[in-house]
Amino acid sequence: MAKNIQSLERAAAMLRLLAGGERRLGLSDIAASLGLAKGTAHGILRTLQAEGFVEQEPASGRYQLGAELLRLGNSYLDVHELRSRALVWTDDLARSSGESVHLGVVHQQGVLIVHHVFRPDDSRQVLEVGAMQPLHSTALGKVLSAYDPVAHSEALEGERTALTPRTVTGAAEFEEILDLTRARGWAVDVEETWEGVAAVAAPIHDRRKMPVGAIAITGAVERICKDGEVRPELVAAVRECARSVSRDIGAGRF
Repeated sequence: MAKNIQSLERAAAMLRLLAGGERRLGLSDIAASLGLAKGTAHGILRTLQAEGFVEQEPASGRYQLGAELLRLGNSYLDVHELRSRALVWTDDLARSSGESVHLGVVHQQGVLIVHHVFRPDDSRQVLEVGAMQPLHSTALGKVLSAYDPVAHSEALEGERTALTPRTVTGAAEFEEILDLTRARGWAVDVEETWEGVAAVAAPIHDRRKMPVGAIAITGAVERICKDGEVRPELVAAVRECARSVSRDIGAGRF
């Protein structure tokens, strides 16, 4: 019978340790809890940190789980399954709102559109499935950046290009937008990506309360907004749609 690889067993034990309890632990605490020499524990932590599985707080020097684990966890939920679960709900949202609906996921430092329901008015439209949207300016990107640590890091570290005069490019301003997004549970894009176009988006969570995607209503500014603000009925509709898809993939009621 083949023997288990000891270094992998120790790394797995370290990740489990960081996943429970205080979640942020110092080197001495980790080594003592696992019965390892500090040098051995530090070597494993350094490797996990290099791979993005562990992060170290600069101020305290304590370790915590890294964002790469979230990316791996999210891949457990297949994108095609997410799309199939969202089909009915997004169709209903497009019908009730009278606007286009997009379903997006984080992919390669942007938002990948995995499902697009046309605006139900028989107008000429272009299918956007497979298109990439920026994280920093779109409603989908802001929602994903607010709730997904990987998207958040990529949005901050990447180039935030000014796509229109209204695009927010400063890091501090962008963080304020993400704070507001988390506080109210939805994000908006009013001519920040395309002039004349506005969108409102809400996050989809799985059974572990992890963000796995987002849904957005997109349309002309004059239809999405009223008196300079997004129409509240559209905000309510996209949030309820996102909640419905979340419940359908196993999330609790929220």
